[in-house]
Amino acid sequence: MVVSRDWQEVSVLECILGGLHMEVAVEAEPQQALARLNKSKVDALIVDCDLNGSSHLMRELQHDKGRANTTPLVIMGGPHCGRNLDETGALFAFEKPISVEQAVRTLSAARSMILDGRLRYHRAGLEVPVAVGCKGRKSAEALLVNLSQGGMQIHTDEPVIDAKTLQLSFDLPGARSSLKAQGEVAWQDQRGNVGIRFVKLGTAQQRTLQLWLAQQYFAN
Repeated sequence: MVVSRDWQEVSVLECILGGLHMEVAVEAEPQQALARLNKSKVDALIVDCDLNGSSHLMRELQHDKGRANTTPLVIMGGPHCGRNLDETGALFAFEKPISVEQAVRTLSAARSMILDGRLRYHRAGLEVPVAVGCKGRKSAEALLVNLSQGGMQIHTDEPVIDAKTLQLSFDLPGARSSLKAQGEVAWQDQRGNVGIRFVKLGTAQQRTLQLWLAQQYFAN
């Protein structure tokens, strides 16, 4: 989302962001932008510091820790714009009039952060068997329902899992080798659904998982 009434600069940003395959929404009023942010998910925010009310908008964003940690903020304005970057909570800044080269570089970096965030939390749905073992008990067979970089959801008809540490082994479609990880139960219900958080995953296997998830994400 771009928050600005400087339509010349907005048109430059729309052109650059379109080239980066990013959709653009424009709000001319900071208060309207804040209302929109409270209703919908925005991957990144570009705020014109010269716009009346922009400082209030950025203060509100800083108070909302959940959004501040997940929505990259870019500010633009006159020569003074980037001097107090830490105070605004912004990660990037560029001056007006916008240099296309600088804007491309800055917005490409912001786009990389957005993709990293999306991939980190992306869950891929699949149905493959997963072996779930724990100390002193024979491995049980379960069905892997969805998978992310941080964990998985499984479905099992076995008794409720109460072990602190679980040994997990499963095959990813198209991957050359099985993945093995240690996990812990994050949640479970009475219908046999169990959420598992990874607590130990080898570096090579983590890389395999990240690449596989990225392939699923960009295939959709």
